[in-house]
Amino acid sequence: MAAMNVEINANNPERGSGRPADRWKPHIVRQLKLRDQAQHAGFQDLIRFYTRLLEKTSMASGILGSASRLPSADCSSSVSSLLSQNNKLKKTTGELAYQVVELQQQTKMKECVVEEQRGRMEEAELRLAGAAAARRDLRARVALVQEGNRELKREYDEVLERHRDMERTFREEKVRGCQLLEDMICRKQQAAARMNSRNERRSRAREASLQKELQTAARTSVSIDGSAGSSSLSAPSSRSASPKSETQESTERRHTRLFRSASATSPRILTSIKELFERKRRGNSVCSVEEDLYSPVGICLAARVPARALQVLDAHDQGINAVKFSCGSDLLATGGTDRVVKLWDVKAGMLTYRGTLDGSTEGITSIEFDPTGLRILAASYDKSALLWRLDDSVPKLTLTGHSRKVTAARFSSSVRQVVTGSADRTVRLWDLQRAACIHVVEVMSYCSDLVCSESCIISGHYDCKIRLWDTRVSGCVQELPAQGKVTSLDISPDHRQLLSCCRDDCLQLVDLRRSNARICFRSEGFKCGSDSTKAVF
Repeated sequence: MAAMNVEINANNPERGSGRPADRWKPHIVRQLKLRDQAQHAGFQDLIRFYTRLLEKTSMASGILGSASRLPSADCSSSVSSLLSQNNKLKKTTGELAYQVVELQQQTKMKECVVEEQRGRMEEAELRLAGAAAARRDLRARVALVQEGNRELKREYDEVLERHRDMERTFREEKVRGCQLLEDMICRKQQAAARMNSRNERRSRAREASLQKELQTAARTSVSIDGSAGSSSLSAPSSRSASPKSETQESTERRHTRLFRSASATSPRILTSIKELFERKRRGNSVCSVEEDLYSPVGICLAARVPARALQVLDAHDQGINAVKFSCGSDLLATGGTDRVVKLWDVKAGMLTYRGTLDGSTEGITSIEFDPTGLRILAASYDKSALLWRLDDSVPKLTLTGHSRKVTAARFSSSVRQVVTGSADRTVRLWDLQRAACIHVVEVMSYCSDLVCSESCIISGHYDCKIRLWDTRVSGCVQELPAQGKVTSLDISPDHRQLLSCCRDDCLQLVDLRRSNARICFRSEGFKCGSDSTKAVF
């Protein structure tokens, strides 16, 4: 059996081809042993049947020999039985031969399966070797990455330590800055107290001097010619010049120059002067004289155009539409058509660039600081209002909802609410915490500007009206007429007076406490040349 296997392997030169010379002999021996074991297991049944067959053949030969020695009758019966047994054995032998052939075919099929599995095992070994090499490479890379991570961890620890040192230094500097600021505030307060004391002494001296002059003027007879528009003082009939008369004449000349500087053609001025001296001749008090002397008359007493600019800066790439000082006047914000808001520090009357706030897609129309000075609100041509923190150039909130450009945006009495006016004829109230519009007011005219005072919103419009809105009742409570399109509104710091500018070349001052009493200011050289002209306190 072993010799047959060797011949079969020798006749199959493909098996074991391609292996090195020092490995093919042990491989062939191992393969032969494996094949002998497989065939031995397959032919165990055949050998067992063959052994039984031999035993039966030997038994039959013994029976035949014994039968030859028997009588003829017994011999004939025994021969027939032996022949039948022989036929059975032949039949059994054929069956066994057939089974042997089938077993050989099954053995060949299993050998093919074993060869296929052996090839798959070799491929798996190759893949395993590749995976082992890749695993080694990955381990090397992991080691490199871990080393890099350790290096980065060391650098991070160093940076963190430096950051802690810098933060500690920053706290110390901040504390020292606060101390310096407190010292400076104390010095400023002391200087302000000294200045107030000096001003108070000066004002008292001026009041005493004015009282003396007015008492002197009260004892002097005054005649005023209203038609000619000039004042003249008549001295006593005596032609001799005494010191008393010279003093009276100098006082009268000062009053004459004062009244002529106001207006020489205003009947109201002449009437007020005439009434003043008539009361003085009747012995009125000095307080009533001062009140009449400084009462507003609605006439421009002095106008001066700046002759020289203290500083000229290239602030924006395009036109500037809005300029606003902070509450402390130490910060200036400018907004222009170039879609940005720029901040400037004001020091000693000079501007220093601080930073830029961007985020708008179109030009800026108005700017407003909140009372704390930490946030800035701007209206834009892109139908929105934007809110920034001064320490961040990106808008914190963007309020959208108007259908046309937003012309004005103001903080209401509550810093958590904002009011906006737009060319779409609406005034909107916004909640900053929710970044949502909480109330919309429909107006019949273009809103050019608005201001806020406690629970009241005041808006100016192109239909020549100023409207007062009460946020508590959500409606218009009063309309003030104007002589032209309202171009701007401004409210005094004490929220007691409202200043409006109109296209009729007139500034109107409204007293919000006295049933909206109004005073109009005009001047020959003042012209409101556009719908965006601004007038401020």
